[in-house]
Order: sequence, then C-alpha cells, then structure tokens
Amino acid sequence: MSQNYPFVNPPLPYDYDALEPYIDTGTMILHHDAHLQTYVDNLNKLLSGYPQFQKMTLTGLIQNIDSLPYEIAEGVKNNAGGVYNHIMYFNQLTPPEGYKEMAGKLAKMTKQRFGSADALRAELKKAALSVFGSGNAWLVTDRNNVLQVVTTKNQDNPFASGLRPLLIIDVWEHAYYLKHYNKRAEYIDDFFRVIDWEKVGERLS
Repeated sequence: MSQNYPFVNPPLPYDYDALEPYIDTGTMILHHDAHLQTYVDNLNKLLSGYPQFQKMTLTGLIQNIDSLPYEIAEGVKNNAGGVYNHIMYFNQLTPPEGYKEMAGKLAKMTKQRFGSADALRAELKKAALSVFGSGNAWLVTDRNNVLQVVTTKNQDNPFASGLRPLLIIDVWEHAYYLKHYNKRAEYIDDFFRVIDWEKVGERLS
C-alpha cells in the first residue's frame, strides 16, 4: 500500500451497517474506528522521531523491518501490519446485495489449484479455524504465481515471506465477538457471504 507518514485511517467504502446481517454494525464501528485507528496512531507515534523512515510506504516498512532501529522495529512491524491488514480487510468486503461469485482469472486459478470455489472456501475455513489465538488466514500467490492458503499470527503479513496477499480473514476476536461470540466457524461462514471477489481478483495484478 502506498500510504506513508503520517498514516491515516481511510473511511469505509460502504456504510457501517452495509454488511448486515452477516457482519454487524457495532463490530464494524469498533473494528474500524477503534482498532484500526489505534494501529494508525501507534505507527505515527513510533515514526514521529525518525524522519529518515517517514517516506517509506506500509509495504516498504513491512518488507524492510530489519533496516529499522531495534527500539522501534517490533512496534513498527506490529502496527504497520495492523494498518495494512485492516485496510485490506475492509476494502475486500461488499454489501450482501452486491455479492457475486469469483470470475475470470481468479476463478480459473482457483479451479486449477483447488478444484472449485467451494473447495477453496473449505480450505480457507480450515486454515482460519486452525489459528490459535489472534491472527489471520490468507489467500496468497507464491513466487510461482500459484494460489496458496496460509496463516499468520498477530498482525504478521505474508509480504514478509515474499507472498502476494489476495484475501485476508481476520480471526482476532474483535472481528466477530459482538455478534458471533466464540463461534468462529459461524463468523467465517458469514464472512464468505460478503467477500468482494472482484476486488480480490484485481489484486492478482
């Protein structure tokens, strides 16, 4: 992502209640206005005294954590990841009335790699359920441009491993606990009802 310091929390591309009944209004307000905003504020605070790194983009920071001073590296890793991951998460969702199944290149690659869109959803759900504690499940392409399903802990990002993120499933409890309580599987099923597959496909390029 091309944002750089001072980072900002972009508005949602839809209303807070637009994903009802699958993702509730209260969760969207808390998730976007509180959790994402906190990552933005923390990242700006960490970089405020380091002008030599303020022109780096989010992806640049994530990919070059080892070049940062020791005293801010871990904090920048966590908060830059939190900003990137959350913006990506919100931007890949669509109101349910606009939902469309995947098509084009993404659909072709999915069929080649997983057999069907349903098989991919099953693989993503299995991965998301396997995350212990806080983290994310991802659909990515590897260095050979082959689709893979991977998981990361906390706010780590597949970019750091040379992978290209296409889809993120946030399974931190704040992403679903107000509506789904501890029923992560139900949240994942509802999440699949509001994915903007067109947006996911655009990330291939």
